[in-house]
Amino acid sequence: MRFRPMIVSIHRWMGLTMTAFLIVVGLTGSLLAFYSELDKSLNPQLYPELHPYAAQLSMAELAERAEEIAPQARVASVYLRERERAEIRVQPKADSDSPGFAELPFDTLLLEPYTGRELARYTWGDIRQGTVNLMPFIYRLHYELALGPFGGWLVGIVALVWTLDCFAGLYLTLPAPSREMGFAAVASAWRRWRGAWRIKWAGGFYRINYDIHRAGGLWLWIALLIFAWSGVYMNLGDTVYAWVTRSLFDYRPSWEVLANRPPASDGPELSWWEAEATLRRLSEQQSQLYGVKPLEPITLRYWVGKSAYSYQFRSDRDVQDRGGVTEVIADSRSGKLLAFQLPTGMRAGNTISSWLYALHTANFLGLPYRLFVCVLGMAVAALAVTGLFIWQKKRRARKERVSKKACHRSIDAEAPHIGRSLPHNG
Repeated sequence: MRFRPMIVSIHRWMGLTMTAFLIVVGLTGSLLAFYSELDKSLNPQLYPELHPYAAQLSMAELAERAEEIAPQARVASVYLRERERAEIRVQPKADSDSPGFAELPFDTLLLEPYTGRELARYTWGDIRQGTVNLMPFIYRLHYELALGPFGGWLVGIVALVWTLDCFAGLYLTLPAPSREMGFAAVASAWRRWRGAWRIKWAGGFYRINYDIHRAGGLWLWIALLIFAWSGVYMNLGDTVYAWVTRSLFDYRPSWEVLANRPPASDGPELSWWEAEATLRRLSEQQSQLYGVKPLEPITLRYWVGKSAYSYQFRSDRDVQDRGGVTEVIADSRSGKLLAFQLPTGMRAGNTISSWLYALHTANFLGLPYRLFVCVLGMAVAALAVTGLFIWQKKRRARKERVSKKACHRSIDAEAPHIGRSLPHNG
């Protein structure tokens, strides 16, 4: 098979394989660009009024308050990504023999960050629990097709195929190679490729559909590639993405720091109060060492089975509009520093990953970029639909050609017999 027809075939089958996936992730991605705004409109009771002059509780206080409210649970993490509320992730207590402690009917507690008042408790992403979980469910649908780890792996594979297909699609917009050389041939090829960027609205429905698919893919090509590859990062980050990034750049993700940690070490574990105090002190020391300006705390997390606490805070090295991933990790028993991670400026691979995450989650450049991501999600779905239409149209045309050829062969085969059967006038 010649090279260009082979690429056409690859692009066709990649696109067909991804069509349903891209429609789902495109449309859900459009909604997720305005996650907070939509969630607030659906669940205003979960976003109480801010207290501008009240002191916010520390993350340790919020963790202890959650364990008081739900004594059968152990806090795994405290998130302060929304100013109006604290999101507490919990797990069942593993050290209890009571039957009531075996399972939890929820994994998330929402607390008011100034008073510790409970706002809600639910299993994150379970759509059966009503509108409180509508936006989390859409997030799960986007990230893992609401199928759990298998769905996340599947979406990661689709993102990898999409990344490769971006290059196949770009190649197919280029003029077919010509044997002629010289300026005239190059100029002619350039004029033909320039036409690929235009939509000929005066054409028929199929022509307009084809131009939207081709020109839309060209105009949005860089954004499509970024979102495809960042999808690989977010779903296959510890395999494909890590291997590729580490082969090109210095890259050390947080999960790698914890991957080889022993399940436990000697000595009692730090309380939430001790852990927060220790991690804040370490973050201040490391920030001074690297010339970083700390801003506000974001996350305090206990890594079950890894004997570690992590503390994320926003700093002037973060590229996201909201939240932050400047991070310090410490042993949960000794308080010894295990790692200090900067989102930018420390390792090239980590810097690239931070930018990919911020761009993918529409957490950069404020409202204009979020609007762009919202439109881009709809465009991804439109490109998938137009590609499907092009395939159906060409498939129908191929079937008609095959049918006509078969009909002609049948007529040609019968013609001699018809001639011999005609009566002779004598």
